[in-house]
Amino acid sequence: MKIVFHERFFEVYTTDPAAAAGRMEAITAALGKDFPFITPPSARPEDLTLVHTASHVRSIERHKDIYEVGILSAGGAILAAQTAYDGEPAFGLIRPPGHHASPDSCWGFCFFNNISIAVRKLMKEGKIRKALVLDFDLHFGDGTENAFTGNPNVDYFHPEGTSNRDFIRGIEGHLARSGHFDILAVSAGFDRHVQDWGGLLETEDYRTIGSLVKTYSQKVCQGRRFGVLEGGYNHDVLGYNVRAFVEGMT
Repeated sequence: MKIVFHERFFEVYTTDPAAAAGRMEAITAALGKDFPFITPPSARPEDLTLVHTASHVRSIERHKDIYEVGILSAGGAILAAQTAYDGEPAFGLIRPPGHHASPDSCWGFCFFNNISIAVRKLMKEGKIRKALVLDFDLHFGDGTENAFTGNPNVDYFHPEGTSNRDFIRGIEGHLARSGHFDILAVSAGFDRHVQDWGGLLETEDYRTIGSLVKTYSQKVCQGRRFGVLEGGYNHDVLGYNVRAFVEGMT
């Protein structure tokens, strides 16, 4: 398992909770030196426009700090996807998050839709035809759904549940019913934790979800799997939750 990370992700690029000081430090401290870290390049303009309109890209360019870290975040998702396609699972420890970024708009701490850009790039290069995107963030990824509207080759799934057991059963059931796909991409948001905004999942539940991702990717798509960071805002538990998920995926 490789961790995709850039030192610039430590930067506080705006005032929202995803950009808060200490957030990335909590995760890197929990991961320690137990996983190899790799550094991504920035996404190129032609990568961004695989998903976003030129006018949307220009609107983000006007905010220099956000744009610079935003294209690094998209580049991190691309590198995670390419690493997974080449046969090694990867986790994009990136920010800003992306699943609320639609082709021509964005909200919810997101600017570019990292996971959609990564999947689209693999498709454009002819490496994959079908993808399953699992988004276990507290919030529905409207941007990801909008990015793939009308595309029968991308299955976007956002599980729900009134208990942690129901939530995990929902994930397992959908994976079991999904049929063939060429890569399993995960929008990994950790804000459903019992000590975060959602108040539902335990730390060990993230390990279980990671293990399900591993198991079904090995059954269906030669183990090709990657995740990227979305939400998660309680710094006291965030690092442990990310580590649990990564260990489950490994």
